[in-house]
Amino acid sequence: MTESNNIPKHWELKKLGEVCITTSGGTPNRDNSKFYQGNIPWVKSGELDRGLILDTEEKISEEAIKNSSAKVFPKGTLLIALYGATIGKLAFLGIDAATNQAICGIFKNENIDSNYLYHFLFYKKPNLVKQGIGGAQPNISQGILKNLDLPIPPLPEQLTIVSKIEELFGKLDNGITQLKTAKQQLKVYRQSLLKWAFEGKLTNKNIKEGELPKGWKAVQIKEITIMNPKIPDRENISKHMEVQFLPMKLVEETINKIHLTEVRKYEDVLKGSYTPFINGDVIFAKVTPCMENGKIAIVDNLKNGIGFGSSEFHVLRSGNKVNNKFIFYYLVQDRFRHEAASEMTGAVGLRRVPKQFLENYFIPLPPIKQQQLIVSELESKLTVCDKIEETISQSLQQAETLRQSILKKAFEGKLVKMKQ
Repeated sequence: MTESNNIPKHWELKKLGEVCITTSGGTPNRDNSKFYQGNIPWVKSGELDRGLILDTEEKISEEAIKNSSAKVFPKGTLLIALYGATIGKLAFLGIDAATNQAICGIFKNENIDSNYLYHFLFYKKPNLVKQGIGGAQPNISQGILKNLDLPIPPLPEQLTIVSKIEELFGKLDNGITQLKTAKQQLKVYRQSLLKWAFEGKLTNKNIKEGELPKGWKAVQIKEITIMNPKIPDRENISKHMEVQFLPMKLVEETINKIHLTEVRKYEDVLKGSYTPFINGDVIFAKVTPCMENGKIAIVDNLKNGIGFGSSEFHVLRSGNKVNNKFIFYYLVQDRFRHEAASEMTGAVGLRRVPKQFLENYFIPLPPIKQQQLIVSELESKLTVCDKIEETISQSLQQAETLRQSILKKAFEGKLVKMKQ
């Protein structure tokens, strides 16, 4: 079925290039500093997320316009990004401005409402992204844009369609805002659960503020774990045995999940400066930004019970006084990671949490049976949080699907009924 079969009979179907004038901008020579000392706003594609552009990060001169393919577009021009990760991003000029070559300007047309065209191109964005050619720097051409089939109802109908789209999008955006607020509140609640757990309040509501529950004591982590231990009985391990390999990228953030997708021979991992661990160990990313992002997990189900991973892990092996999940949940708290971040050492970009910070850190420790009870209660409540968060994520995805459905109906003439 052709596009023309999907629209009302009184609509026209034309190529965008038949009804709209388009042109791209240009980048003046960066070697000439005078080109960038003018007062003409110059838009880059990364700035097309503002809806309406009223100012730009850089300005160029009249001389730059004369000596490059940059040109000044009038206020009201619709801009669309042609290159890279920003393909399909849209914005209107609220001022006269020039753009770089990664942006196509679509001039106003008295027969096409600009907002109608904006919504149409937003609807077509997924298809434009798919058509982006090239690997590292995918791009679309003006030719692809000009060849788009544009359904054109009479101007009054365009205005009615835009009004209906914006009414429905307003309601949709309000729902999305509420979902995102709920997601943020859920994140705060998770941290509250962790805080209550290590204050004893999760299992005993009568605990006084600032006091350790009866039977608890403050202990240093080095008293209850072995930090960065070696592989047990490593002399008797066959050099040909396969072991798990765990680079940093295979550790999820904050959710105690690792991806067991890589294995290597024992003799091969010994050649590198990798961190060893065994089933049940807690791995803690010590380097920025992985630590701040919460790359912490309990490793389990390792190939032959042994793993090697990034040299940027600290490893904590639990003794008989502490449950490894109790340790994990303590370390994954936002407040602990913020404190750890403040103690990092090293050069900017390669700052790390020192081993001594972890070893000497005091944590509140209940008897082992209470630890198990706390972990059980915590996981029960966090599982509920997980299910709620999954529902929210699904609803957010459905909202974006609904947005595309609204646009599809709009440009097939099925969103509003007009009297003929």
